[in-house]
Order: sequence, then C-alpha cells, then structure tokens
Amino acid sequence: MKQHLQHPVFSVISKLAADKNLQVYAIGGYVRDIFLKRPSKDIDIVVLGNGIDFAEAVAAKLNVKVSVFKNFGTAMLRYQDVEVEFVGARKESYRSDSRKPIVENGTLEDDQKRRDFNINALAIALHPSQYGELIDPFNGIGDLEHKLIRTPLNPVETFSDDPLRMMRAIRFASQLNFRIDDEAIEAIKSNLHRIKIVSQERITDELNKIILSPTPSIGFNYLFDTGMLDLIFPQMVALYGVEIINGKGHKDNFYHTLQVLDNICEATDDLWLRWAAILHDIAKPPTKRFEPGHGWTFHGHEDKGARMVPKIFAQLKLPLNEKMKLVQKLVQLHLRPIVLSQSIVTDSAVRRLLFEAGDDIEGLMLLCKADITTKNEYKVKKYRQNFELVQQKLKDVEERDSIRNWQPPITGLDIMQLFGISEGREVGIIKNKIREAILEGEIPNDREAAITFTIAKGQEIGLKVVATTN
Repeated sequence: MKQHLQHPVFSVISKLAADKNLQVYAIGGYVRDIFLKRPSKDIDIVVLGNGIDFAEAVAAKLNVKVSVFKNFGTAMLRYQDVEVEFVGARKESYRSDSRKPIVENGTLEDDQKRRDFNINALAIALHPSQYGELIDPFNGIGDLEHKLIRTPLNPVETFSDDPLRMMRAIRFASQLNFRIDDEAIEAIKSNLHRIKIVSQERITDELNKIILSPTPSIGFNYLFDTGMLDLIFPQMVALYGVEIINGKGHKDNFYHTLQVLDNICEATDDLWLRWAAILHDIAKPPTKRFEPGHGWTFHGHEDKGARMVPKIFAQLKLPLNEKMKLVQKLVQLHLRPIVLSQSIVTDSAVRRLLFEAGDDIEGLMLLCKADITTKNEYKVKKYRQNFELVQQKLKDVEERDSIRNWQPPITGLDIMQLFGISEGREVGIIKNKIREAILEGEIPNDREAAITFTIAKGQEIGLKVVATTN
C-alpha cells in the first residue's frame, strides 16, 4: 500500500506518529477509493489518542491553519490539494431519539466497528513500524470485489442507531453501482420509521447525491423497493402503476420518469436539470382522466406540475431561488418542443418558445430529448429527426430575430412620450400588440419598425402623436 501514500502529508503524519509514539491510520473513503481507482482529495485520519492535539502538531509542521471542532472531537486542515480531518479513535452508543452518538475513547477495532459499511472501515497504518499495512477486519476488500454494501455490525442495530445510514447505503449503491446486501435491505425496511429523527436537510443532501450519481435509477429503485421513497418523497411514488379501463392503459409514469432521469444524466451533470427530469410529469396522477373512445389523458399536467414545484422544493428544503424557478420553467415548457417536433415548425412558434425559455432553451431541449423513452425504433428515429429540425430552426430564428431574453425595442416611457399620455391601460395594450407582432413575424424586431407600428396602433384606439422619440 505504500505506493498509494505518496502525498507529502503522509510523510509528516508518519514522522509525528513516531515522535509521539502514537498509532495513526488513514481510514474510510480515501482508502476505499484507492481500491476503486477513484481520485480522492479528502483524507480521514484516526489517532489512538487525542486527535485534535495531533492535528495541531501536524499543522504546525506544515505551517498551515487548523480548524478545531471540539463538539465533535475533530480537527481539519488543508494542505496543497487535500483536506485532512483528524479524530481520536472512539466507540459510540446511541439514544433512541437521536442520531448523535455518546462518544468514548476506543481502540482501532472500536472505531472500525462504528463505521457505516465494510468498504468504509478499511484502514492503512501510518506509524513507521507498520507503514502501509492494510487493516481490514470486516473483509471490506471482498465487498469491493463483489460490489456489495454491508455493515460491520448487525444492520438492524446500525440503521437504528443512525438512520441516515439507510440513505447512505442507497447512495453508495447508486454512486458505485453496487448491490446492497439482502440482510441490510431487510434492515432498512424494518427501520423506515427511524428516518423521522433525521433532519430534512441531511435527507435531501443524500437524495441529491443519488440524483448526481451516474445512474440515479439504481438509487431510486432501492428507495422505492424498500418503502423509503414513500416517506421522503410521496409525490414521486404516486407516479407508480398502470390503470386499465376497457383494455386501454398508459405507461407507468414512475419508471418512465426514471428512464428520463437516466437519459438526461448522459448529457449533463447539472443537478437542477436532473430535478426537472424528476418533476416533469409529477402532476400526471392528479390530472389523469379516462375519456371513453379516446383513452387516458393528462391534460394540463405541465401547468399543474409547475405549480407543484415550489411546494415540493419547500417540503424537501431545496433552495427557493432561481434554481427552483429554472425547474419550474422547464416543467411548464417541457411539452412545447415535443409538440413542435410533431408538426410543421413555424417561425412564430419557434419565436414564442425562444421568448419564453430564454437562456434556458438548451436545458429545455436536453430535457425533451431525454423524454423520448419509446421502445419503437421508428418513432425514436422520427422524433430525433424532427428535433434536429426544431434545433436548426431555433438557431436560424435566434440569429435573425434575437428573441432570446427579448426586451421590447421601445419602452412604455417611449409610448407615453410619443402620445403625451400617462401610464395606464393604453400603454399596456400597445406594448402587448408590439410583442405579439414581433413574435408573429408581422414586424421585425427593431426600433424603427416598432415605432411605426406603435403610431398606427395608437391611432386605432384614438391616440394622437404629440412628440417624437429619440
């Protein structure tokens, strides 16, 4: 293992361990990622002694600042390109109403036992007498080889003590494409109720990490199959199932949503575009109707879905800022490019889409491409060809008409000056007519044409020109 300890921080830690006659180990994710061949910039160090004192000694040697968190018994420093956290070896016990442990000093074995999963309990000795020796009491290496998530101790006890570990198990399975051990799955099912003692912020943080994993459907399938999703995000569970009347059914919107999510992940790492994929059909359950002679409809699900977004973001403690507004906009508009791709694409329709989507048009097009989940190869080919036509039309219209993030070529102040009127209904009427005329292609998107149009429309409603505009 010595070849994996080339960073200069390990040399300093090793020398200090010898000087102070302390056993010190690298442990957890950094060690795990060595075997997964994944880069890692976070190093956890466990000390058989006072972790804070040792961290301060290391910081002094490296001439860097150290941050001490006495309440948690930890200290952290940054050196070159890594962040190193120190803690004394400890054992933990829990009260039933809290996931905050009662901590006592412990041995390395105690510290490894308290780790969440075997793959995170791997340790490498840093004292010169054992430097580079791997300590793996729970066969974490075997679990890595078999792509398995297991707990060092009884999983029922592990998940009851700290219920967030249930979410973490699912998150690691999703990030690494690992399987959760059957015993651990049953332990999650039996401990679901314990998730209520975990803060919503911590739950959502794990949920976002699942969403940011390479194939989020792995995590969501675990969340759904264990019953966890019903507790933390019931609106998504409502998408599940197919109802059949008179031999007519509809696609399962839950699994369709997971496919759209996986599809968009192939094109973007943006968390909020991924959230738009999750929520694009979220209002299908409340808008589902059966129309005799026609079949199932979900009329207006895009409008209702957009209205549901703020409530869902608030419920999950997601940011209620421009990120939420982006998701809301994409949910609202997600049918528009699809409709365009199924019909003759007019300049007017493209201008309106550009006007409403603005700088988010590329994200919208990614979402709409991801929304093509049909298994019919002919339909897929047809949709993709039409999408290419729509994208080219978007490019051509934007280059010609500059509609994206459109601002009117003349303002309300210009209109008031032109006709010598004060702010009021007439100004609003004329501004709307200018916008519609430009979007419909009746006049070009320039100031001179807009002034001529404004004069004509003002005269139609009885206004007279009293001044010129600059």
